[in-house]
Amino acid sequence: MSDVAEKVSVAPEVLPHTVRIKLALDKSEREEARRLRRAVFCTEQGVFQEDDTDAIDSIAMPIVAVLERADGWREIVGTVRIHESSPGVWHGSRLAVAQHARRIGSVGSGLIKLAVSTAHAHGCHTFLAQVQSQNAPLFRRLHWHTLAEIEVHGLPHHQMQADLSFYPPISDGDVGFIVGGREERKP
Repeated sequence: MSDVAEKVSVAPEVLPHTVRIKLALDKSEREEARRLRRAVFCTEQGVFQEDDTDAIDSIAMPIVAVLERADGWREIVGTVRIHESSPGVWHGSRLAVAQHARRIGSVGSGLIKLAVSTAHAHGCHTFLAQVQSQNAPLFRRLHWHTLAEIEVHGLPHHQMQADLSFYPPISDGDVGFIVGGREERKP
């Protein structure tokens, strides 16, 4: 048997996976999104002490990125929330992507797309976000512009606004859409 054949015969099983960006519809998806936010904003970044929950959570519409494998395994690897502060004025906040999913293309940009497009479908004429300064270049590439540089929770941020002409309304956020995709080794 050749060396190549031996390597192929002992290679671990490889399973395809995709990432679905969608509205968080059930309690478990919402809870997983909140756990991910705590992991990013409390544990990793230290922005909040123990929890990042605030009054906006009671009115916000959460959106998640769900890593799905062909064998039925799934994991929430990203989240963002949106809410309307006054008629037609919407905000996105608490965008978080799990560390291991930051290598998967389009998770963050997919969350941003569904956030703005969902709000657009609900009558949004202005979509705003307070973006950590290190993430402002990503938002600029996605057709956002900086209104002001500000400080939020002691960290530099950009107050940014989306150009809605690049975000057509999406009214089926419960189904969402697929971004990225690659093969992953089975654990």
